[in-house]
Parts: sequence; structure tokens; C-alpha cells
Amino acid sequence: MGRFAGAGAVLGVLSLMASLGLTGCGGDREQARFVEGGSPTARTTSDAPAEVSGPPLTVSPTDGATNRPVSAEIGATLPDGTTVSGVTLTADDGKQVEGRLRADGSSWVPSAPLEYGTRYTATVTATAADGGTSEGSSSFTTMAKPKSMISSGLYLFDDKVYGVAMPVVVEFHPGIPKKDRAAVQKRMFVQTDPPQPGAWHWLGGGTQAYYRAPKYWKPGTTLSVRIALAGIPLSNGRHGNVDRAATVKIGSAFEMKVDNAAKKMTVYENGQVIRTLPVSLGKKSTPSSSGTMVVMEKKKSTVFDTRDEPDPENRYVTEIDFAQRLTWGGEYIHAAPWSEGDQGRRNVSHGCVNVSTAHARWLFGKTKIGDPVTVTGTERRLAAGNGWTAWSLSWPEFVKGSALPVPEGGASPTF
Repeated sequence: MGRFAGAGAVLGVLSLMASLGLTGCGGDREQARFVEGGSPTARTTSDAPAEVSGPPLTVSPTDGATNRPVSAEIGATLPDGTTVSGVTLTADDGKQVEGRLRADGSSWVPSAPLEYGTRYTATVTATAADGGTSEGSSSFTTMAKPKSMISSGLYLFDDKVYGVAMPVVVEFHPGIPKKDRAAVQKRMFVQTDPPQPGAWHWLGGGTQAYYRAPKYWKPGTTLSVRIALAGIPLSNGRHGNVDRAATVKIGSAFEMKVDNAAKKMTVYENGQVIRTLPVSLGKKSTPSSSGTMVVMEKKKSTVFDTRDEPDPENRYVTEIDFAQRLTWGGEYIHAAPWSEGDQGRRNVSHGCVNVSTAHARWLFGKTKIGDPVTVTGTERRLAAGNGWTAWSLSWPEFVKGSALPVPEGGASPTF
């Protein structure tokens, strides 16, 4: 990864922009702009470059470099008082690569992974206050496709509508070593429209990272995400496998709060109480988790099969209607006609939130993936990573899990 160094580097970002051509998870290529809590920068190509008059720039990757990762970024050392006025990156076949500067001026990021085993020429132009220009070029070759790669996943899908608590969830198999997380995090870009600051949080084993804002997303927000991992080298000898991207919408504010003491669920829509439902939670031997969860999956009908449970009393095979998953461990909101006499009075479930069939049907028709569900007053605290647990931590606790420093209030722009 290179760097645009010099006193004017960051100021130059404000007048530069390039659109990003991104490939989603199996989707078509689309144009998008990405920031991390900031605004787009301007294009980095110049229609009418001025005559070069200053000393040549030193560009990275260095001229003649070989075996560069396809995640390589373009950098340069700038003379004092100059700003970047143009960056071009061209493959040997003449194809020009789109990209954009990071907001801190540290490098220019291609909008899609470079091709393996391909020679590229990068040219950087800088302009001084008096109008004089400096230019530098380098040619480098990318590495062959590596044999050892991680696998990764992004729990967002293009054009879907999610709830206000939907975190950006990225998975890695195997987990990202701790020493590599800062470099990987720099390649994970999130844009919100309207702008809302946010931060990343890594789970202990590096198998998941969450991105969220200090508070729930504003209804109507557009989230544009690029997880640009293709080719990124890791310290364990592996490389990132692919870039993943998605642009999604945040819908209306729909929230469920479950109080174990009262055995009730209070349902809010856009901040107003719209219904209160009696519930039955997990009995003492199989308590429900207390904490803020989100709806992860919805199934109109399914079968719960727990015959592999070690305790014979917890083994059963049961058809379930209107099931909404809250944890990986098997906690759901679902219809439980067999416990309707207990709902609002006592806990009899194996950890799920039991509601009547009529109430489960109504809820199922209202909720979205990413809607928040907060349970309070049970014997067990929600375990980190048991579901999308980004909201189970306070904001000060959450930002401690970032691999990079987080300014107060949220991350500063990277683009």
C-alpha cells in the first residue's frame, strides 16, 4: 500500500473524485461511491493536464515491482505545497482502472480488484499553488493467483430492506489473525446516506466483524458496502478471496422489547407503542438470553429438531409456525399454541419467546431482518457472537473492538 505524502495531500482530496465499479455477491457490476462516515471525493483523472514543470514524483508500487497483490493501492511522495490533480492506472491491454483517493490522502484505491499476473502502469500528477505540475510513473506486475485463500461472507443482499438495527456483518474462515485486522479493516468500506458515523468491532477469534453507528440507523438510510478483500495478503500465508458489495435500504423503525418480569412484549413502530403481547420465555433450566438481538431469519413454517441435545428432557421434534431467529444457539420468536395458557404468567419454553399463533402471525407480517429485539430480566446474558450481537454492547464498549483508532462519535472518512 502506497502513500501520498506531503503537506497538501489531505487538502487535495477535497477536489478529487472517482466512481467505483463494484461487484456484489454474485450480482452485476454497478457504480457506487463509498465513504466511512464522510463525503465522496472528486475524480482523480484530469481532462486537460498542465505541462509538467516540477521534479518527478516517486510513485508506489515502485517501478519494476513484481508479485504485487491485486489489492495494491497507488501512492506517491508529494513535494510540499502540492496537491494531487490526477491519477491514472492502466493495464497493458490499455484498459484503464477506475478508483478514488482515500480521504486522508494516504493512497488511491482501485474500484475493483486488479487482475492476477498482469502488468500495470500508474501515473500520478500533482499541482502546486503557482500552477506548476509534477508527475511520476511506475510499472508493476501483480502476483499469480494464490493457492491458499480465506473464505468470507457478507450478510447483506442488494436492494433488500432491513431493520434499523441491522449491522454490517462480515464473516471470515478461518478467522483473521489479530496482527492483520487493521489492514483488513482499512479495506472494508461503508457509506451511509444520509451520513451517519460508525465503527467496526471484531469478535475475539477474528471470524466476524460488525459495523454499526452509535445509535440505530435512521429510517430511510441507504447503506452501501464494499468489503474489498480480494488478494489482500495475511500473515498466515493466506490471501483474501473476493470483493463483496451490496447496497441496501433501512426501512421503518420497528422494535420489540420483552420484559421477563411482566411476561410481556411491547411493540413499537416509529417510536409509538402499537401493541402489547403476553409471552412465555425460557424456563430456569433453559433460560432466554437477556440483551439486544436482531431478527436474523424468518421462516413461515419449519421443524425444530433437538434430538442431539445431551439432556433427554430437551429433545424433541416439533413443527413451528412464524419462526424468527434471534441467536445461532436456537432462540426464536415463534407461535406456541401449546403454551398460550402460560403466556403472560410463567416461563415454560426452551429459551424461545413464545407467543400465540395469532400474535406470531401478526408479528411475522410486520418485522424485517435487522429489527431489534431487546430481552431483559432473564437468568442468562446474551453471549457475544451468539447471533448478530453488535447492539449488546454500549458504544464505548463497542469501539474498543476496532482494530483502528475511532474518533469520538464514530469513524472518520476513509474515502
